[in-house]
Amino acid sequence: MGRLENKVAIITGAGSGLGRQSSQLFAAEGATIVVMDIDGDRAEGTAKLVSEQGGTAIAVQADTTVEADVARTVQTALDEFGKIDIMWANAGIVSRGGVPGVMGGEAVEFEDYDLEDWNHVLTTNLTGPFLCAKHVTKHFRERGAGVILMTSSAASLQAYHQIPSYSASKAGINAMVRGLALDLGKYGIRVNAIAPTHGMSPNFLMEAGAPVVGQSYEEVAGPWDKSVTPIPLKLDRPPSLIDNAKIALFLVSDDAAYTSGQTISSGDGGTMGRVAIWFPEDLGQG
Repeated sequence: MGRLENKVAIITGAGSGLGRQSSQLFAAEGATIVVMDIDGDRAEGTAKLVSEQGGTAIAVQADTTVEADVARTVQTALDEFGKIDIMWANAGIVSRGGVPGVMGGEAVEFEDYDLEDWNHVLTTNLTGPFLCAKHVTKHFRERGAGVILMTSSAASLQAYHQIPSYSASKAGINAMVRGLALDLGKYGIRVNAIAPTHGMSPNFLMEAGAPVVGQSYEEVAGPWDKSVTPIPLKLDRPPSLIDNAKIALFLVSDDAAYTSGQTISSGDGGTMGRVAIWFPEDLGQG
């Protein structure tokens, strides 16, 4: 049996990137997937992939920032499959300006940061997961069990240049996870987050409707040279979407039955453990 046999999982932002990769992985482990995405065509594309690979999935076009859409998605899952075991609030955005220096992102001085953009990022990345948790909790309480997973980021743990709204929203995820784990644990509900560092999709920074890449930044960057990468862990392949998906799989599975209130760095490769002061790599050798 798979690790998610007979489980029903809603995954938001599942039309591309980590959400699409995880939909396929979870389905391969036995889960039935409700693919929720603001882009209906992408959602349908993920559901089709899961079906072609022998799994079961339905697509729901919905916006996590619209409470009625979230409620409708939860009800659709209940109507179609009779229960929900996993709610993964994965959908997120970075900023309309992108990340400076990455995929054409432009630097914006803090005093020029747009309030509308700030609110849009906070609503998507923090209010969206709040609504997902809110609307699944009644069902989980009635069942006496359930798993909520949220997608945080390395930006919630360490500073990134010039994306204050994104960093703030993801730090808020970490705090919400701790609070909900404390409040909902008495109902048998576990709440955790993953905070990816490497191995994430370029679609995250691309325009809406762009083709789904299906690979990580590092995989599409060109030939991999482990002697050049700044990632401390030197492997013969670059980090990929599946590296993050497998950590998510662990957290939503019964293998993590006593894990709650945690934000786990995934796809990190030792990056977050490095001191900011750079020393020669051969210091102390020879």
